[in-house]
Amino acid sequence: MPVLTRLIPSPVVVDIRPGALDDLACVLADERISQSGRLAIAVSGGSGARLRDRVAPSLPGADWFEVGGGTIDDAVRLAGAIQGGRYDAVVGLGGGKIIDCAKFASARVGLPLVAVATNLAHDGLCSPVATLDNDAGRGSYGVPNPIAVVIDLNVIREAPVRFVRSGIGDVISNISAVADWELSHRVNGEKVDGLAAAMARQAGEAVLRHPGGVDDDSFLQVLAEALVLTGISMSVSGDSRPSSGACHEINHAFDLLYPQRAAAHGEQCGLGAAFAMYLRGAHEESAAMAEVLRRHGLPVLPEEIGFSVDEFVRVVEYAPETRPGRFTILEHLALTTEQIKDVYADYVKAIGS
Repeated sequence: MPVLTRLIPSPVVVDIRPGALDDLACVLADERISQSGRLAIAVSGGSGARLRDRVAPSLPGADWFEVGGGTIDDAVRLAGAIQGGRYDAVVGLGGGKIIDCAKFASARVGLPLVAVATNLAHDGLCSPVATLDNDAGRGSYGVPNPIAVVIDLNVIREAPVRFVRSGIGDVISNISAVADWELSHRVNGEKVDGLAAAMARQAGEAVLRHPGGVDDDSFLQVLAEALVLTGISMSVSGDSRPSSGACHEINHAFDLLYPQRAAAHGEQCGLGAAFAMYLRGAHEESAAMAEVLRRHGLPVLPEEIGFSVDEFVRVVEYAPETRPGRFTILEHLALTTEQIKDVYADYVKAIGS
């Protein structure tokens, strides 16, 4: 008999709502996650640590581990600390760096991970990738998806608003990333996973077209769901292709060329996406994307994050080197320095100041 379906790696629990943190103990008591209540909970010295006093009384069998930062060394130390502790699962409570460290550590010791996000800065909270700083700069490490995701919108509201804005830019950039994937299919015959592409694109479109703002619970709900769906789309495709195209190449180039001045991940990805959409000739879509990014307080011009035109031209020129083997509109056009300057000038006129 032919196999008519495929199994999709995804969390067994996704709890996104105001007050979700109050029911964290119930989620963790699910026998698919923890039978004994023995949990290793990784927190930062910031948002996660502040929530410890609130959560700890309902988790008497948990041990708490403070993680210093978001490096590969931090993740390896965490894995060493929890190894041999007879835990059922690892819980990452905090922002992206802590969750990525917990992802890596849980994978290293063979335990499931529960991601409890305290901000919505990017789509890594439910992705099969841990992004960690290393001696060479920054690396991406394959890990299993979280077994559960908990996002308390009341906690999200308490985080600095720039984190929410960053998540907006990251998820909207899916639209450009999927367009790059489809371009590679047309030009090079690269296989596109239709389900992964649909999930990533619809996540981006849902945020792009939502009329609400960062102080609106209904908008935060859609944004959180979109980030989770984006992470799952990467599991479906087996790589970051559904959410990473020219937009992310531009982001990586900012990080590598100007590491001390780089802006937030989602800010750079959103800007990169609007510019990449213009490059591919989707001028109306680029202008609409720029309008929404502006409405949410995100940059659409490099000057708005402290970079000159010449620096941005250098970023765009260098961007294809950040992801060897990935084909996007940047590789397709292979623009010269002067051509990048000219098209950027046209982009500025098209989106307005």
